[in-house]
Amino acid sequence: TVQCPLAHCLLCVQVGCQYGSSRLFSASRDLTVLMWDLHGGDQPVQEFCGHDLVVSGLAVSPDGSQLCTGSRDNALCLWDVESGECLLKNAISRNLVTHLCWVPGGSCVVQTSEDKMVRLWDCRSLQVSSTFPPKQHIQTHCDVSNDGRYCLTCSHGFGGQGCEATLWDLRQTGSKVCEYRGHLQSATSCLFLPPSPGSAPTLATSSQDCSVRIWDQNSAACLTTLTLDGSGPLSSLASGYAGHLLCASFNTGIHLLSLQLDLARLCETARF
Repeated sequence: TVQCPLAHCLLCVQVGCQYGSSRLFSASRDLTVLMWDLHGGDQPVQEFCGHDLVVSGLAVSPDGSQLCTGSRDNALCLWDVESGECLLKNAISRNLVTHLCWVPGGSCVVQTSEDKMVRLWDCRSLQVSSTFPPKQHIQTHCDVSNDGRYCLTCSHGFGGQGCEATLWDLRQTGSKVCEYRGHLQSATSCLFLPPSPGSAPTLATSSQDCSVRIWDQNSAACLTTLTLDGSGPLSSLASGYAGHLLCASFNTGIHLLSLQLDLARLCETARF
């Protein structure tokens, strides 16, 4: 959770950006999303208002022209970034949004929900184009591979029941490729890692069990695990510069992690 005292009147719950751009988007419990320019001072440059409950997910289109937001009000909204106008809105009963991810190079958004469903939305009409087979637990987070071929989601759970990440084939929507099991509490974030020359594709997950795990995407083998003692539940992951990850925790801030795949080694190098 990030506090934005300059504009939001309640805590931020999601932050997103367009890669290669200076624009940053923050979603808050105050029901709004704000757009910031990192080179434009300390005030937001656009506001998006239209949800009735906390905004719990956001995703920026690959060209940066549109923003998709989701909320605990069961609705998704599609926005014009420049004007702040709501272009489309669609609500589905019990669709409490947990996360959104735009499919690279396309017009679709993947969405996870507290109703245990994973949905693929066509943003040209903001209609659900397909759904994945429901999981046994709440789906907490999603990511899409850079080539747009695969989707990764992760599950709520406890005592090792649930707590998994799942790889889906977007070319055969609803086709589960494999699962990654090993966390003992809810998996809170999942991430496709940037490709490393000569190495198999890899994934990362974080969990409320205070650990980050690195996985071989193809074999589902856990390559290495780092437990951040005293951190409390881990809430999110992001790719940093080459070979590094950022991990947010409840108790000890943001952790900078260094990954050496050739040595199957993950270690903490700094915290903020």
